[in-house]
Formats: sequence, C-alpha cells, structure tokens
Amino acid sequence: MLDFIKDDYKSHALRFLGEALAWGLSMACSLIMALTVPNPPLIILYCLWITGCSLNLICAYSRKSFGISMNYLGLVIIDLIALFRLV
Repeated sequence: MLDFIKDDYKSHALRFLGEALAWGLSMACSLIMALTVPNPPLIILYCLWITGCSLNLICAYSRKSFGISMNYLGLVIIDLIALFRLV
C-alpha cells in the first residue's frame, strides 16, 4: 500500500494533494454529522461537501475517469440544489 501511495504522489503530486484534501473534508463532514445529529450544521456541511466533491471531480477528470467524474459532477449538482433550497 505504501508503494501505491508513493507512486500516486510521484505521478501527479498536485492531484494527490487534491484527493487527500477531499478525503479529509469527507471524513470531517462525517465526523461533524455524527457528533451533531439530530441538528447538524447543514449549511457548513454542504459547503464542505461541495468543496470536497468539486476537488474529487477535478482530480477524476485529470485521471480521465469518466465514471468517477460523472459521479462527482452529479453529487456537486445535487448538493448545490440542496444548499440553495436550504438557504
């Protein structure tokens, strides 16, 4: 696993950092959600989710991954709609 991580970083360091940041945002959102139910701070969470999904979309596009790109594009659109409805 360590070789995989090193190879991924060496092949495209900026993409690796973007994916790592997006992963960190995802974990932070899950933790915040778990700690604050039944009243989570949805506006903050949606902003973090949208940022993380946008990062993952850019990274997936740079990998030329159609399926993952479309998945994150869909999530960004859905979350933006939800955020606009919330505010």
